[in-house]
Amino acid sequence: MKIHIKNGRVIDPANGIDAQQDVYIAAGKIAAIGKAPEGFTASRTIDAAGMIVAPGLVDLSARLREPGYEYKATLESEMQAAMQGGVTSLICPPDTDPVLDEPGLVEMLKHRAKSLNQAHVYPLGALTVGLKGEALTEMAELTEAGCVGFSQAESPILDTTVLLRAMQYAQTFGFTVWLRPQDPHLGRSGIAHSGAVASRLGLPGVPVMSETIALHTIFELVRATGARVHLCRISSAAGLELVRAAKKEGLPVTCDVGAHHVHLIDVDIGYFDSNARVSPPFRAQRDRDAIRRCLLDGTIDVICSDHTPVDDDEKLLPFGEASPGATGLELLLSLTLKWADECSDKSQQPLVKAISRITADPARVVGLPSGRLGVGSIADVCVFDPEARWKVEAKTLASQGKHTPFLGYEMPGQVKATIVAGHVAFER
Repeated sequence: MKIHIKNGRVIDPANGIDAQQDVYIAAGKIAAIGKAPEGFTASRTIDAAGMIVAPGLVDLSARLREPGYEYKATLESEMQAAMQGGVTSLICPPDTDPVLDEPGLVEMLKHRAKSLNQAHVYPLGALTVGLKGEALTEMAELTEAGCVGFSQAESPILDTTVLLRAMQYAQTFGFTVWLRPQDPHLGRSGIAHSGAVASRLGLPGVPVMSETIALHTIFELVRATGARVHLCRISSAAGLELVRAAKKEGLPVTCDVGAHHVHLIDVDIGYFDSNARVSPPFRAQRDRDAIRRCLLDGTIDVICSDHTPVDDDEKLLPFGEASPGATGLELLLSLTLKWADECSDKSQQPLVKAISRITADPARVVGLPSGRLGVGSIADVCVFDPEARWKVEAKTLASQGKHTPFLGYEMPGQVKATIVAGHVAFER
């Protein structure tokens, strides 16, 4: 199919484009930007007047819940949510049931996803067998099956020697290790940020040092091994200072932050709102402010949705008993635009940086060919209206997970069309 997207403002941070131009798509790839290729006749025209034409979003953390947790969500429901959110590439953690620690499971997931002909799915393999933190997985075989990195998801490794061996193995073959920095003991039973709010509500806390101690350990191991590490869901100002110093030192590390952490703090728990039960927990305002600054200066590479659909049976419970997690695929674009709208320093080009943090930057972290609109690139495109406003309601979410702390909020930006590999997968 040949598609002509006309009259839109093209923002492609990877190629330094921010101008009103037409985009031409043919044979699943970007055929031209600006002037039509010779002999081009569109079979489909999309009028993007007043809209932004950007690369399809790349989400570094989306739990699709298959295999094993289909009662929480299915590939069909979450792929549709991705399309409505403009997300064309998904990286999914290995904490499924069974865990993604064998090539056959990875191949099955990729086959299921491909058969739906929607978003591209890139699984992370388990770093250790069963995520138990004991025996290393066959990373080379998992990579051949389609894994783009290796993670422990939310299961920290108790034995630092095992983590050292894993990073040595990964460095030998050029694999990336994805780690969520959390001490396996400090704050293990905590469910809220250690501070005045948790104390007032009588909730066990997760101290910031749970994150910083883990970061110190990871950075020492990176120095020893040279392994490339991606740090998942940094949540504190102190943690970000350590990341900044590590990058300045030249360590091969990148990091992301959950979109909801860009906006909410521990006070937003309110009176035990289980929709605000997430991991890591919402921290203090100074931490949230640090996240916003670090998104601007590049200390944080990526904003991800941290999409974790949870069903009613596990969410409509007292705060301490509810499962952590929130739906986020359909909110990733809007929450990122909201941050850009609220940024006071417009000279920093927050809109362009916001789009970069959810397109070109995550693609760079993973090493994907997506996240860009250059001629010859895969035609993954998100067309959205930055001025449109929509209300977050359970009935409007395509995801099977209806729980998010943003229920009832009015959000900026609405996806009008999502194009995946040259076919229109969603149009509003």
